[in-house]
Amino acid sequence: MTAPVKVSDALYHDLRLADFYDLDNGWYDDTRTCLKLAQGVASVLDLGCGTGLLASAIAKEGAIAQSGARVTGVDPAPAMLDIARRREGGTFVTWVEGDGRSVRLNERFDFILMTGHAFQCLLTDADQLALLKTIAAHLTPTGRFIFDSRNPKGREWLEWSPKDSHRFVTHPKHGRVESWNDYAYDEPSGVVTYGTYYRLSDGDLLAAKSQIRFSPQENLARLIAEAGLTVDHWMGDWQGGNYAPDSKEIIPLGRLR
Repeated sequence: MTAPVKVSDALYHDLRLADFYDLDNGWYDDTRTCLKLAQGVASVLDLGCGTGLLASAIAKEGAIAQSGARVTGVDPAPAMLDIARRREGGTFVTWVEGDGRSVRLNERFDFILMTGHAFQCLLTDADQLALLKTIAAHLTPTGRFIFDSRNPKGREWLEWSPKDSHRFVTHPKHGRVESWNDYAYDEPSGVVTYGTYYRLSDGDLLAAKSQIRFSPQENLARLIAEAGLTVDHWMGDWQGGNYAPDSKEIIPLGRLR
């Protein structure tokens, strides 16, 4: 099975586009749930940390509580990490520019997370297995991991047509900004190539092309086991509901096998 040709994604490398990231990936249920799960743990690894919203919040909360939690955020995008380092609480985090498929930190963590559907940026079984092996290599014997992936049975990409996705967002620097998406779906690979567009008030258009993969739950289960991990709870939403075939999300919460 061959994925569509990989596109260069300006969303993660253009500073102006990265500045819009938190408008679409802010304080949602995944962030709130992981913040709760991280309470009381000694060490946290955020793979695909993006602009560092969650990692900084975990580290800041730990510093306030004087728990001494060690927080590390890993992301391949320098533009995202630039925002993360300047974020409130960012000075409490160790930021690493690296690829989650291959990074090795020579440390182990009590809680490893990957939110915001970042796992879907892994476009092949080989890429996904490599990331899962990174998780296994960094978990403590009693540590837990969690990540999320949209359920392909929900066909969420159908909502990303220019008409259905058209919206206006309020940006702290640029004010009211027009935004929309478009998409192309490759059924054999499960990969969706989608565009993200922001038209600024001066008429300037910021655009990026991104790719994500929609993987069935049974495929994820096979790869998780192959990586030496096991799942204690398959969730179908970030409120903790059990996974079902018609769930919107696929969220494994697990540990080393």
